Amino acid sequence: MERFTENLIYAARWFLAPIYLGLSLGLLALVIKFFQEAFHLLPNVLAMAENDLVLVLLSMIDLTLVGGLLVMVMLSGYENFVSKLDIAEQKEKLSWLGKMDSGSLKNKVAASIVAISSIHLLRVFMDANNIPDNKLMWYVILHLAFVLSAFVMGYLDSMSRRDKSGGH
Repeated sequence: MERFTENLIYAARWFLAPIYLGLSLGLLALVIKFFQEAFHLLPNVLAMAENDLVLVLLSMIDLTLVGGLLVMVMLSGYENFVSKLDIAEQKEKLSWLGKMDSGSLKNKVAASIVAISSIHLLRVFMDANNIPDNKLMWYVILHLAFVLSAFVMGYLDSMSRRDKSGGH
């Protein structure tokens, strides 16, 4: 009975596979939104003010960073929690694939969130004249919370890696 239960629990990891596949639909939505922004931008680029252009481009960078985050979580999460990806030798393979454990994935996700938050904060500051001061303050506080969280997570991860390697 114990072996059956353990095998069942171990097999349950496959419930994550459709979730990682579902993230690819989110990636598709980002691609559609990205090109929607591009199609709106191109015909109006000559008439746009420089600040407006920069805001649209920052929005597109934001979408790109979120897309990279989705790919990283999909591929690395699948490899860490479901099954190794069996990619043919002649196919191009991402250099980090198979090298990112759950701890480093967590740190990369945190760093990506900080980068996305930074872009969003820059967009907010570019439009600061139209945003109340108390909202600006909360944007900065939230960004600093992301930065602090990422720093603490990285620090704790480095401490645990040091402990595992015998304190060296």
